[in-house]
Amino acid sequence: MKKADIGLIGLAVMGENLVLNMESKGFTVAVFNRTVEKVDAFLKGRAKGKNIIGTHSFEELVSSLERPRKVMLMVKAGKPVDDFIEMLIPHLEEGDIIIDGGNSYFPDTIRRTKYLAGKGILFIGTGVSGGEEGALKGPSIMPGGNPKAWQFIKPVFQGIAAKVEDGTPCCDWVGEDGAGHFVKMVHNGIEYGDMQMISETYQIMKDVLGLTPSEMHDVFKQWNKGELNSYLIEITADILAYKDEDGNPLVNKILDTAGQKGTGKWTAAAALDLGVPLTLIGEAVFGRTLSSLKEERVEASKVFSKPKSNFSGDKKSFITDLEKALYASKLISYAQGYLLMRAAAKEYGWNLNYGGVALMWRGGCIIRSVFLGKIKEAFDKNPDLSNLLLDPFFKSKIDESVESWRRVISTAVLNGAWVPAMSTALEYFDGFRNERLPANLLQAQRDYFGAHTYERVDKPRGEFFHTNWTGRGGSTASTMYNA
Repeated sequence: MKKADIGLIGLAVMGENLVLNMESKGFTVAVFNRTVEKVDAFLKGRAKGKNIIGTHSFEELVSSLERPRKVMLMVKAGKPVDDFIEMLIPHLEEGDIIIDGGNSYFPDTIRRTKYLAGKGILFIGTGVSGGEEGALKGPSIMPGGNPKAWQFIKPVFQGIAAKVEDGTPCCDWVGEDGAGHFVKMVHNGIEYGDMQMISETYQIMKDVLGLTPSEMHDVFKQWNKGELNSYLIEITADILAYKDEDGNPLVNKILDTAGQKGTGKWTAAAALDLGVPLTLIGEAVFGRTLSSLKEERVEASKVFSKPKSNFSGDKKSFITDLEKALYASKLISYAQGYLLMRAAAKEYGWNLNYGGVALMWRGGCIIRSVFLGKIKEAFDKNPDLSNLLLDPFFKSKIDESVESWRRVISTAVLNGAWVPAMSTALEYFDGFRNERLPANLLQAQRDYFGAHTYERVDKPRGEFFHTNWTGRGGSTASTMYNA
């Protein structure tokens, strides 16, 4: 019997769909699930008649694979991944490959890559994005880990990945150890930001402009034909058009509490660790947290009055402003995400291809959009671009959008509409474009109470000073100075 090209453990929805995708591209796949009944059910159901080998133990799975053996884990992140790795190790030999395709935290991937290398086993931590449909028809795949493994998994991963217009796969080698999972984490953080900003736009349309879901559907459908063309805009239009069994819009009946699985939180935490102002994604994470306080919010709504909407302008013109504000805010989110990847690459010694990352996100994944093609062009022109906002194309888009952006935020604030992500995007831009921020006063305060020293505008950078502000302090300054 022909041996399998790859094995997969974990037959939940994503695992099943990836297996069917691999098989449809000509690969023989061996499958295993700890609840072995799932293996039999899969073989009798969706996998019936297909080139898929069912196995009922680790030994059987490993023995059914071509060398070097490639085993992909599609299990819950955290301890389950470590548990499965330990159960696999006794059955593998030097040069075999373990792939973690879940949403693992990148420090775990760094640790696992090093641990398994010590045992002669190659480890890959790969981000997979696109949900159920992407897994089946072509996801975005972001592999990192032990580079020795890439040549062996490349044909499978690039074979099943989504393709852009010219046939280029939305999958390429990201970098060593945790780079793949880090890039996937940033992808998910940007996804949080995009979803929050679209939801804020929806709220402005609903509470300030008084549009119905049907009218909003028409707007989002039109936007999806232009510069905002993307998967999330597309599904938002679909959601707004969907009617419940009684004929009323289903969106109005959904409880306003959002869940999260942790990747957005990890992104925000990584930004704090690396000193990157990832303000928009941070607000998106906190926005979901605030939404979960439903009972407290209901109580507060009885105590505090809500401003009455007094919008009297031209709605059509304001919807154009909204489109520009959403585009500009989205640009800030991506600019911040790329700053975070650049900081991580420096910290961990990764050689990230930033244009290549945009290409991997161009198709198959949740944040896929035409916008990403422009990001790839920006990095193709200037691989050392320090901030997306400084690219000539995006600089021109900000210039075109900034007045609309300010009108949208001010109108939302005056009408009591909640826009934390879009407003913090504008605040980041105003901070970034400002030659002189009030941090001079802040640093004076630090020196006043803690002798933390300061630099002077009339002296070279790197020369530090301390002032005895009260006349009662000494001349000793702190040896710690963090810019």
